Amino acid sequence: MKITRREFIKGSLFTGGAILLSFSNAPAVPKKIEKKWIPAYEKLENEGKLAQRIEQAYEIFRNCQLCPRRCMVNRLKGRTGTCCAPSKPVIYSAQPHFGEEIPLVGQHGSGTIFFSNCNLRCVFCQNWPISHEGRGKQVRDEDLADLMIKLQNIGCHNINLVTPTHVMPNILNATRIALKKGLHIPLVYNTSGYERLESVQLLDGIVDIYMPDFKYTNPKKAAKYSSGASDYPEMAKKAILEMQRQVGELKVDSRGIALSGLIIRHLVMPNRVAGTEQFVRWVAENLPKTTYVNIMSQYHVDYQAYNYPEIARGITVYEFLEAMDWAKEYGLTNLDPKSMNLLDLYKKRQSG
Repeated sequence: MKITRREFIKGSLFTGGAILLSFSNAPAVPKKIEKKWIPAYEKLENEGKLAQRIEQAYEIFRNCQLCPRRCMVNRLKGRTGTCCAPSKPVIYSAQPHFGEEIPLVGQHGSGTIFFSNCNLRCVFCQNWPISHEGRGKQVRDEDLADLMIKLQNIGCHNINLVTPTHVMPNILNATRIALKKGLHIPLVYNTSGYERLESVQLLDGIVDIYMPDFKYTNPKKAAKYSSGASDYPEMAKKAILEMQRQVGELKVDSRGIALSGLIIRHLVMPNRVAGTEQFVRWVAENLPKTTYVNIMSQYHVDYQAYNYPEIARGITVYEFLEAMDWAKEYGLTNLDPKSMNLLDLYKKRQSG
């Protein structure tokens, strides 16, 4: 049975104020280990450049402009901007996730760390208690590093950093600490897509797998539903092109587990709010048509979406079929298998 991200993280990792790891669904770690693969961040450390990147990232906290909001507040002195995040990471949960894209999940799950707070703040957010209210536990970078190691030790195939933009300096520092403790699995940067080009450039040679959303192609829709972020389409396009330049297309190992590359997510919304046709056309015209794209059907009304008639309902079967037809019409050839399976199911029902 398919579960939503909200349902997945309801199994909170906080009991008595302590961060725990939930492993109830995680299979046993296989004994056989493949030939060692070297992640990007290890290569950069070996070149003697990772520490310098961390220093550069932390300097941004003094006049924060990690994201396009460019709030210019000194987060090291306790000031907060639009994301409402302190200078230390706030973590809601950390556990194996079996509902992510198939190349990330494998047999043992994606080691998913949900960071609280968010720089985009969508009115339809399905995780609003985390992203808008900031529920979670504030931790040190050393604690974050330990979580990474624990996820690796139970067999997770990657470290999946969800909503990482506003804590990017902490993530880099924690990654280096974890590397010294033996971290050697891919780093997944799981972002809303609302990124400054300069921040993404700072990640060059550190992130192995980028997984950005591309939520809207219309600036007015982005502003209306994401707290005035009218520049979202422009920023997302620039960021994704840079991500593609850095890591290229998705590459997997002999088991089909992702090692590096780009995965783009696009959520189909009611009444064509997301601009899906424009999105797939942009991908086809600006990226390889073999780029891994996940066109998602799980939009549902949540948080404040009830106050906006245009998005106050779920999508219809027709809207999802239309989105998938556009993707094929524009020649995209590497669509997420789960979306393709859903497409086949809907078409069988129609023909039956």
